[in-house]
Amino acid sequence: MSFDINQLNWLRTPERYTVEDGRIEITTMPGTDLWQRTYYHFRNDNAPVLQMETEEKFFSFVVKTDFTGAHHRFDQCGIVMYLDSENWLKGSVEYENEEFQHLGSVVTNHGWSDWATTAIPAQVKTMWYRFSRREDDYCIECSQDGERFTQMRVCHMWEGADRIRFGVYACSPENSSFTAVFTDMELTECKWPAHDGQAPDEE
Repeated sequence: MSFDINQLNWLRTPERYTVEDGRIEITTMPGTDLWQRTYYHFRNDNAPVLQMETEEKFFSFVVKTDFTGAHHRFDQCGIVMYLDSENWLKGSVEYENEEFQHLGSVVTNHGWSDWATTAIPAQVKTMWYRFSRREDDYCIECSQDGERFTQMRVCHMWEGADRIRFGVYACSPENSSFTAVFTDMELTECKWPAHDGQAPDEE
């Protein structure tokens, strides 16, 4: 399995973008987001998503994101696995203010989103992500140097057992716009090792 930028397809093509060998740029439009119901019942499902399809059960996808242009609350870009409007996950940095921003992930199963975050300094302008699949379980990791990755999230996707789509996204939920840059994209064997700890319960 190898990464081929020509295999990527748009879901909701943005007005301004560049896709060339090894580099993707997406300029966001105001009022774009991915979120479903949870907490205050708000729903938005209009962010541009650029993905490829696969039936491969074990792999990892790495991408570097540059969000230097993010400047307004909730401006964000990162990795995504978008199956349909009610089943998807994403990992990103969301701008908050001049002091801090949110490094986090959202998992949406059957129409309900959660949001797990940690605060990082606003001076951070780039982030690598590694998205790994082991059948219908998934892992999102992040790195500031592209070498040392830290786990952000392990999750199960109820509709993620067969053919999936994954890639990148960018959006600006409020009245803002910025250009997100994606580089260093790579597909590899699964870098998320099988669990070697406690054995499963016997049925």
